[in-house]
This record gives sequence, structure tokens and C-alpha cells, in this order.
Amino acid sequence: QVKKQCDQKLLIRMKTKCVPCSLNLDTQCPAGYTKITNGTGTPDCRYYLEIKTYKLSFPGCRHRCVKEFEQPECCQGHWGSDCMGE
Repeated sequence: QVKKQCDQKLLIRMKTKCVPCSLNLDTQCPAGYTKITNGTGTPDCRYYLEIKTYKLSFPGCRHRCVKEFEQPECCQGHWGSDCMGE
């Protein structure tokens, strides 16, 4: 039995919106994603507040999220929607 289908596992990474660190404890990743940071997340971003004509920038936090995705792919020497052989 020759293996025709060699699906590729992909890891999709994303970060949540930058918010004040104190408000980031309860931030959730989008549906289907797993949070890989703990507590208040990573303090590696800035968020902005607009007050009348001023735009103020503050250090903030965000969470990192990952999602595993399997992409269908044919093994070498096979092709097409049903991975036909040579």
C-alpha cells in the first residue's frame, strides 16, 4: 500500500489586540486558537488613547495564540484532488 496523501501540519500564530496589561488577564484568543501566554500576556506593544486633539501612547500587553491546521497535500509523485499515482 503506497501512501498517496501526505498532509502538512501548519501552525498559525496570531496576537491579540494591545490593551492595558491590567485588563489583559481575561483576554481570550479567537475561537479555535489556543492561548500560549499566561497572566497578563507579553508587554511588547503600545496602545493609544485619544483625548480631544491629543493621541497618547501607553505600553500595553497582548497574548499570543496558535491554531493547528492540517493542509491536504499529495505525497511526492502523486497529484490531483485524489492524489493519483505515477
